[in-house]
Amino acid sequence: MTDLDQKLQALRDENLFRERRLLQSPQGAEITIDNESLLAFCSNDYLGLASDPRVVAALKRGADDYGVGSGASHLVTGHSTPHHALEEELADFIGAERALVFSTGYMANIGVLSALMGRGSLIIEDKLNHASLIDAARLARADSRRYPHGDLARVEQLLQGAEGPTLIATDAVFSMDGDLAPLPQLMKLARQHGSWLLADDAHGLGVLGEHGR
Repeated sequence: MTDLDQKLQALRDENLFRERRLLQSPQGAEITIDNESLLAFCSNDYLGLASDPRVVAALKRGADDYGVGSGASHLVTGHSTPHHALEEELADFIGAERALVFSTGYMANIGVLSALMGRGSLIIEDKLNHASLIDAARLARADSRRYPHGDLARVEQLLQGAEGPTLIATDAVFSMDGDLAPLPQLMKLARQHGSWLLADDAHGLGVLGEHGR
């Protein structure tokens, strides 16, 4: 038995070996997994957009009009009219000057942190942040410090000891527990210390706040 086999067997013995389940239906409140009809309590599709007839129809029209692939990066010839229109609509929705749409939230976090931070800078993260924020901090090659969940005193302590550019990174809604980050207090600390504040609102945008904002 190889070392890899041993590691895999250890995961199985501890009931930690994960396998993909086969979805055989559209996303919705009721789904079919491995030929069994189930109520879904684990989806991120909070607004039911994945199977909304209006969204499905729009995607069909988009495929007919623009095909099913960009063919190039955004900076070459891959930035299409509907993609740009979506970014403008999202910017207007949240009251921002501009918006950028990435393929996944993981890619968004990596792109933003890598652009804003680097060697000689400090990223201050909540210990319960999503893995994409943790990985993004590593790839940015910045110094990274993680504070106990929601511990504002520790955040302030880390900001006070920082010498270079700083960024506070946090989930806005923590996906595993569902609790909210203390964003007003974090914003206050960020302003006091001249720091960036990045909030990953993957589980809040469109769901929480007035009209989902």
